[in-house]
Amino acid sequence: MSHDTGHGTPIGAGPKDEEGGPPARSVYRWRWPALAAVLVAEAMNLLDTTIVQVAGPVIHADLGGADAAVPWFSASYTLVFALGLLTGARLGDIAGRRRVFRVGVAAFAALSLACALAPDAEALIGLRALQGGAAALVIPQTFGLIRAMFDGDELSRALGTIGPVMGLSAVLGPVLGGVLTHADLFGMSWRACLLVNLPLAAVVLFAARRLREDRAPVRPRLDPVGTLLAMAGIALVVCPATTGTPGPAGWAAMSAGAAVLVLFVAHQRRTARHGRAPLIEPALLRGRVFPAALATSTLFFAVMNGLMITVVLHLELGLRRGPLTAGLTLLPWSAGLAAASWAAGAYLVPRYGTRVMHAGVATLAAGLAGALVSYRSAAPGTYPAALPFALVVAGLGTGLFTPPFFTTALSGVGPQETGSAAGLLNAVQQLGGTLGVAVVGGVYLAGDATARGAAQEALGTAGAVLAATAVAALTMTARPRNRVRDREPA
Repeated sequence: MSHDTGHGTPIGAGPKDEEGGPPARSVYRWRWPALAAVLVAEAMNLLDTTIVQVAGPVIHADLGGADAAVPWFSASYTLVFALGLLTGARLGDIAGRRRVFRVGVAAFAALSLACALAPDAEALIGLRALQGGAAALVIPQTFGLIRAMFDGDELSRALGTIGPVMGLSAVLGPVLGGVLTHADLFGMSWRACLLVNLPLAAVVLFAARRLREDRAPVRPRLDPVGTLLAMAGIALVVCPATTGTPGPAGWAAMSAGAAVLVLFVAHQRRTARHGRAPLIEPALLRGRVFPAALATSTLFFAVMNGLMITVVLHLELGLRRGPLTAGLTLLPWSAGLAAASWAAGAYLVPRYGTRVMHAGVATLAAGLAGALVSYRSAAPGTYPAALPFALVVAGLGTGLFTPPFFTTALSGVGPQETGSAAGLLNAVQQLGGTLGVAVVGGVYLAGDATARGAAQEALGTAGAVLAATAVAALTMTARPRNRVRDREPA
């Protein structure tokens, strides 16, 4: 990453235009339409994940294949997305963020069409993985592109639009997936969920012509060895976990993956010592706060996505209720997330600080317990009537957690490490989501023969992961015994 703010333009300085002219952000008249393109691209990525989660069982019924393939309709996308984020950010530094953004959006649209035409489950999973790679080219560019167009109060207002757009996408994704699949427009069924990306991508590409180019002032080089080590290590850890209960070969692969990740960290430190640009700033992994933040993010988002996939699988596979019921059932969760996220960022965090993050974990635990009780109290084969109320509570917990978590995680990060830290947090968030879908979803699919029993086993697994999340979050915010700064100097 670049050694300014990680986004190619030092704070307080305006970017030069493509001909090397003077800074001109404050007079750039197309900045708001260009911002709309960036926001739609962000929303498109989130929509594509949640829409397919809701449609997953219908896709399986149409394309066939093993039940274990259902979580991978989403997990293949998010796994490759997580693996590619750091490299995508580096490509933006080198080739220009607008150029990489436009290439990524065009590839994302083409792969969306290919996914909609997939003839079988294996082809869809492979195409979804490629689509995740295209998204990894798009999303790391957004913050730098916004900073290239705005400064001062306008920059704050522009960045403030991201939260509501993401909240709205979280609300619309499950519902839109359920409605489109249930409506069976022109006989397309679930395929319409992927075709919805085409008009959105067309709008983004049209408006993206107004984006200002932005790149690192000193172009770094790619780190192919580091990239391969990171991808191999994560793949070896994640793939065996998708079985829910890995066998001896699976545990051996996961151990090998952990060893490869240790080797990756050593390679990053060696790269930095030799004056080259590593994928991850090694100084980030010193001390306590940021490593604990990485663990907290991975575990928390595993719980969140694990809860969502359990609800979808139970309603659609266990109760045969269809995608519309699943989408509407998840609506209270999404609404609670959006409302609590706004309230936390605007009012609660400025007043109560990191206590809001711990309150979010506790609230999510209450929602998870409520969901478990709703399954236990419902008669076999019947809809758990209390589930939407439990999901409201879970959504509130998720919304309370997110704003203070990212603020705390980045609070001790130096200016030269900001870009690497933000990319790494985004990557482990996606990795955690992938693990949640694969592991908790795998427990459901391999669980008790009755749908209710399988759901209880899956939620019990999510509860155990949430307990580990609480420990990691407390480690993040624990005060050091002495009053010196927790992190060592870079």
